[in-house]
Amino acid sequence: MGHKMTEIGVITRNLKQSALDLGFSQAGVCPAVAAPGMDHFQEWLDRGYAGEMHYLPERRDAYESPSSVLNGARSIMMLTLGYDSVAPITAHDGQGQISRYAWGESDYHDVIHTKLKSLRKTAQGLLPGHHCRGVVDTAPLLERDYARLAGLGWQGKNTLLLSPTDGSLFFLAALILDAELEYDEPFLREHCGTCTACLDACPTQAFPEPGVLDARRCISYLTIELRTPIPTELRKGMGSWVFGCDVCQNVCPWQSKSQPSQEGWPQPLENSNPVALVELFELDEEGFRTRFRKTALWRTRRAGILRNASIVLGNQKFTPAVKTLTQAMSVEEPIVRGAAAWALGEMGTGPAIQALKLAFDTEKDECVHAEIARALRDQG
Repeated sequence: MGHKMTEIGVITRNLKQSALDLGFSQAGVCPAVAAPGMDHFQEWLDRGYAGEMHYLPERRDAYESPSSVLNGARSIMMLTLGYDSVAPITAHDGQGQISRYAWGESDYHDVIHTKLKSLRKTAQGLLPGHHCRGVVDTAPLLERDYARLAGLGWQGKNTLLLSPTDGSLFFLAALILDAELEYDEPFLREHCGTCTACLDACPTQAFPEPGVLDARRCISYLTIELRTPIPTELRKGMGSWVFGCDVCQNVCPWQSKSQPSQEGWPQPLENSNPVALVELFELDEEGFRTRFRKTALWRTRRAGILRNASIVLGNQKFTPAVKTLTQAMSVEEPIVRGAAAWALGEMGTGPAIQALKLAFDTEKDECVHAEIARALRDQG
């Protein structure tokens, strides 16, 4: 028995070292037990906080056990990959902020899956006859709960995993195995104390209580996951965020512990930290595909990005963009036309009002027509 445990320990240490050699920041191992936070997750879904992310409640039962991801799962190696590369530059008028994880030329899913594929090969070599599966973000697995069980950190009041050595600027990934490994001690402490910086700083008040996120109010959800018009009452809270949001991370004191990515990844693409908004409208579908197809921004598609860009321009009252927004009132997608109408109303200049009046007589979509009417009515 002792010899077997020693062998398991050696295999676990070798697998962890392989993960670090591949560029992962941390590696911890826990047993593939029932999801520790399942009750909390079920309550969160029942309160409707998932919004339009229907894939979550549709698979709620699958989250109960890692065996839903890999049959016979016995161990989970939780991994982090840092993305703290360079400091964000504050957006000025006419510019939009992109969450720093999405600055690079590649979608993080692709980057991590490549690393997981290599790690999986290593695991199969160390554990012949066993099976494993690498996942990031898409499988029904409560990653943060298992990361805490694997000793990597605790869940902060902003619901993100916080590491005492790395802050929270990292992705989470998992390698699930049907073999026994040597398990780390769970991270049982909680180091947020009385601090409420993240809760207080949220521009849209997306935290109804510490450790609970109402995704329907979260800027990241609004700019990425939501496929319909952004609720009027939340638009001003978006500020200059055109894709994602880093506010609750930026204000967290533990972020001082953040370690620069070993690979210096992701380095910002030209004009992504921040992004020039009018240039986004100048891209047709093919141009948008060429620029963003391999990046995280592709998830939102061109219509979503232009909707977000319109809201940001309206928040900034960036009047040099009136001509661009007027042209956007003629695009095919209603969510872009509606957002552009709102932005023109926020600017309230003569040319902006004239554009709205012209569109009022020709707009066929009821929702967009209502946006135009409200914008004109607000002008008095």
